[in-house]
Amino acid sequence: GEVEGTLPVSATLAANYPNPFNPTTTIAYSLPRASAVTLEIVNVAGQRVRRLVSGLQSSGEHAVVWDGADESGSVVASGVYLYRLATEVGSVTRKMLLLK
Repeated sequence: GEVEGTLPVSATLAANYPNPFNPTTTIAYSLPRASAVTLEIVNVAGQRVRRLVSGLQSSGEHAVVWDGADESGSVVASGVYLYRLATEVGSVTRKMLLLK
């Protein structure tokens, strides 16, 4: 028979909602199995704005709220931001829009 689990099953990253957003947005994602995860907001220049999640997480559905603030707690400017979910088997990036 076929051996299960020979192909990596990637995590899925949902569109944030609401989008565009102000002042907060929710980012939902699901993990096929427990994994070390980082979820980061980056600007279009590729600079990290905020790390929202870092560490081992269980399989299944997860959601985190971003309040539009950077690591120092300052609210960032309006514009396009990327959010990147990285796991042991790869990463997924999507865009969001902050409008003030």
